[in-house]
Amino acid sequence: MLIVGNANIKGRGIFAQKRFLKGELIEKAPIIVIPAEQVELLDKTTLGNYYYDWEEKAAAVAFGLVSLINHSYYPNTYYVKKFAEGEVEYIAYQDIEAGEEMTANYNGSPEDKSPIWFDVVDELSSTPLKI
Repeated sequence: MLIVGNANIKGRGIFAQKRFLKGELIEKAPIIVIPAEQVELLDKTTLGNYYYDWEEKAAAVAFGLVSLINHSYYPNTYYVKKFAEGEVEYIAYQDIEAGEEMTANYNGSPEDKSPIWFDVVDELSSTPLKI
């Protein structure tokens, strides 16, 4: 129930095609683990901006649209790393309306305001899609 759309200054973004209620599971995304000894190489590629830190200093690349969810310090989703299951779950942090851009705090916790590895653009830059 997700769709790729234009998030204006942020480029591509992921938008809800239906309403999600706070606490609702949005997506389970399978991952592929990149061994710790290969992470430095991964950082030199385009995928260096799209992976999750994983167990034992490994990295994980998630499949599906969740890899394109943009960062926000005021997110409407959060993710849970499911190590044993080899997946990442995205859950609604608040009610999300159809057409609204899905965002997550890349620090892992919705409340964590620590700086991330790139300059954050205007939080209100995306325009809702008409669904």
